[in-house]
Amino acid sequence: MFQQLFKSIQEKVILTQEEMELCKTFFIPKRLRKKQILLQEGDICVYNAFIEKGILRSFSIDEKGNEHIVQFAIEGWWIADLSSFLTNSSSIYTIEALEDSELLLLTTSAREALMDKVPMFERYQRLLLQNAYIANQARINSTLTETAEEKYTNLGIAYPGIVQRVPQHMIASYLGLKPETLSRVRKQINNRSSF
Repeated sequence: MFQQLFKSIQEKVILTQEEMELCKTFFIPKRLRKKQILLQEGDICVYNAFIEKGILRSFSIDEKGNEHIVQFAIEGWWIADLSSFLTNSSSIYTIEALEDSELLLLTTSAREALMDKVPMFERYQRLLLQNAYIANQARINSTLTETAEEKYTNLGIAYPGIVQRVPQHMIASYLGLKPETLSRVRKQINNRSSF
């Protein structure tokens, strides 16, 4: 159950076997069924979730009832409403499983205790936050400057295999496109690659 987590950690920092065993004691294993909600908008985000298996999405719904997906999280990724998690405030997002999923949950207090007991885990968390900030800036830049085709192509790079795992209307929502625009972009790409 901890294979993906330790792979993720070891890509950034080195933990001893004893530290890895200690880490396990701080996490809560959780299984979600497809379409099951981990976090409901308006609730406080009490878990930072690591995805061992499956895929989740984080989204909000505007006043017109339109969904706006802000994140997909696949195996080896973390997902939470970080603002809610760190400040104990109401979440602006809902987090839902798109496939049957296996998660490792970390509460705020467990995270703090784990960082105290295993200093390299604190470094790992800092590197994750740093990378999340960089990815967020890149996402903002993409939204403002890239064409629909560039957004779709870059999605495949950031999330390998996601277009086969997620419904196209959700891909369109994540990219900030109308479903018909995404359909047109996919058709153009497929027509070029068939030559």
